[in-house]
Amino acid sequence: MKILVLNSGSSSLKFQLFDMPSEKVLTKGLVERIGEKQGNFKAGNAIIEKPIANHHEAMQLITNYLLDRKNQLIQSKDEIKIIGHRVVHGGNRFVQPVVISEEVKDKIKELFPLAPLHNPANLTGIETAEKIFPNAIQIGIFDTAFHQSIPIENHKYAIPEKFYKQGIRKYGFHGISHKYVSEQALKKDKNNKKIITLHLGNGASATAVVNGKSFDTSMGFGPMNGLIMGTRSGDIDQSIIFYLAEQKNYPLSEIKNILNKKSGMTALAGNNDLRDIEQRAKHDDIQAQTALKMYANAIKKYIGDFTAKMNGLDALIFTAGIGENSTIIRKLTTVNMDFLGIVIDEEKNQNPNEFDGEIQASDSKIKIYVIPTNEELEIAKQAFELYQNNI
Repeated sequence: MKILVLNSGSSSLKFQLFDMPSEKVLTKGLVERIGEKQGNFKAGNAIIEKPIANHHEAMQLITNYLLDRKNQLIQSKDEIKIIGHRVVHGGNRFVQPVVISEEVKDKIKELFPLAPLHNPANLTGIETAEKIFPNAIQIGIFDTAFHQSIPIENHKYAIPEKFYKQGIRKYGFHGISHKYVSEQALKKDKNNKKIITLHLGNGASATAVVNGKSFDTSMGFGPMNGLIMGTRSGDIDQSIIFYLAEQKNYPLSEIKNILNKKSGMTALAGNNDLRDIEQRAKHDDIQAQTALKMYANAIKKYIGDFTAKMNGLDALIFTAGIGENSTIIRKLTTVNMDFLGIVIDEEKNQNPNEFDGEIQASDSKIKIYVIPTNEELEIAKQAFELYQNNI
């Protein structure tokens, strides 16, 4: 069975086509800069550069590529039986994959304020796919679903009960990625019962996983708090918001924009591209060095927090763009952590692939892994399982 997986962003559309249940990737690609003067499409050997006005045009480019006879991917649109969609925020309503209906779409719309950078784009991807592939079953996979297992003492805020009853609680994000890499760690060693997964990209989060279930996570009601990110602040003193609004007369909309789009590494180093910041740090740029230390310290705080709550730690996982590729961040995050049994091997850290992703030193009590995430495969697996069991 052929399953198309879509990961729709505000100006991008990633896709992968899988043959299930073999999990074979038939093709994958990316449409970027949707709505800008010059967009681009990349898949296999195909590269198209031209204005791409909206997601419908992007989806049409993907469809044309899949139907192109020389690619030998599909003969007709009806060969794609299922389209799996990543949806960032599912609130407390969606705890499992669901078949997309009008009711589901309405609920996704209701959650726009909680994930304003993501849910609108996710819904656009769903509606576009419905038009172009009307006979395919559309299935939503929610980033928040994995975190529904977090116990009440870890997901409830110390605010009046009426707000909790209204759904204000910790939801967590990047759940598809955290689930995938934690399962890979269990496959490597069945004794990895207490795990901390670090999804480090432009968005970043840490999750404590106990016996395969999310136990706590750094992101909360929305995807802005927790770790320092590319443009998001991570944890800050709430008093800052009130001060900016009441004493400095910033409108709430501007404060929200600052914390979402003008903070994090962008604020600390003037740039959210970690590769550039790392290069500057190597050349004794104090601003860049400080930004990297702060980034790593924010991660360390959660490692300590989660290790204490789990009463131990078996494995630490680095994943996503920064986690998988930044030798410096992995080093800064694990340095001076030997008290917790975390000791990195410098040589292995330089070349994780040569050591099957294991980068801990011989005297480290904790396994340290670099595991590439594969959210698209996880989406395909969950969508296929739902189809098998319920459709």
